[in-house]
Amino acid sequence: MKKTVAAALAAAFVVSASSTTFAAANPFSDVPRGHWAYNSIAKLAAAGVVEGYGDGTYRGDRNITRYEMAQMVAKAMAKNPTGANKAELDRLAAEFRDELDALGVRVAELEKYADKVVWNGELRYRYWTEREDLKHYGKIKSSKNRVELRLKPTAEVNDHWKLKARIDARVNMAKDEGDSWNGSLHLRTAYAEGKYDKLTLQVGKFDFYTNVDDGLVMDDFLTGAALVYGDKFKVALMGGRYSSDGSFDDPANYVGGELSYDNDKLFVGAGYHHFRSDDFYGMYGKRDANVWTVGARYNFDNGFKIGGAYANNNKATIEKKSWTAGLGYKGASYKERGSWGITADYRYTSEFVSLAPTYDTWFTNLHKKGVEVGADWAPLQNTYVKLGYFWGKTLDTNEKTKTFFGRASWFF
Repeated sequence: MKKTVAAALAAAFVVSASSTTFAAANPFSDVPRGHWAYNSIAKLAAAGVVEGYGDGTYRGDRNITRYEMAQMVAKAMAKNPTGANKAELDRLAAEFRDELDALGVRVAELEKYADKVVWNGELRYRYWTEREDLKHYGKIKSSKNRVELRLKPTAEVNDHWKLKARIDARVNMAKDEGDSWNGSLHLRTAYAEGKYDKLTLQVGKFDFYTNVDDGLVMDDFLTGAALVYGDKFKVALMGGRYSSDGSFDDPANYVGGELSYDNDKLFVGAGYHHFRSDDFYGMYGKRDANVWTVGARYNFDNGFKIGGAYANNNKATIEKKSWTAGLGYKGASYKERGSWGITADYRYTSEFVSLAPTYDTWFTNLHKKGVEVGADWAPLQNTYVKLGYFWGKTLDTNEKTKTFFGRASWFF
């Protein structure tokens, strides 16, 4: 039985426990009384959870969309079920949370019907292999393969505030042992998030992603506070301490902000990010990094997209700029079985500008230039596969470098 049909019948059980109404007459002409699902469909129709079609048919052999299922869940929520039926609705609400939010059922309202803490997560496998053609040492090959478990609990505080976290554990598959944190659970993020209409506030340790440049400068974590205001036009202000996940002896003081416009087809934006740390002094002779960045992308109706970004550290004496430009077609979402996409990009990343870039094929060297091609695919629902290949040269020594990357993820 298809997942969407099973969920619809579960919604019927939720309704049956909270409503005494039952359809005496046959609700749909194509669902005879002898049909195995007649009673459940009749309960759904009597409670107003399903309406059928204008010609009086139910068309039960047609696969329903996730949005149609979300509409049924939203109507079932209004019945205020209890006990085991509430638990069933909790599971449905968690499964269709994004669609419910898109339909206008606020997540804060949704979670009133769910457990206080909702757990989501991902089991991720990644593999890298890199080849470098060094002038004085010949060809060098290095590789890494790693399994990572990511747990993401979310707890509702009230209608406006939630507590969120991310807990990771890694295993080095080549050595069959813990990686980075000796195999123990590691708290990556822990923060409070508040939403008031167009205003979002974050306080604690949260994801630090430079949205304007699609992660050209940063995809890491920041301890501090962030404020985002707007809908299509957005203003983001951030401040706190950045430690590169503990690798800095002197964590950097950070302040920054971004301005952007996004109408789903066109995105444009600009940002400023200031870091100050004694660790930077050891890297390139200055304690400050002033990184200015701009970016834009456009999504065509036929699935193609084009975009690029530029960033400059005006405090750096060498490797002052980073930039990227590329094309893409469609793109995979782990929630949509069968979705896929391909990309081709040129990347130029300087170590003193791209402090922690998001690119998967950046294995050891941050400062390099070249071409990256990739493809992603969702072979099954809640499953994601990605492949990437980069070839180019290092900026400091102009030596050839190539990287292959592969990833498989299972979401829950």
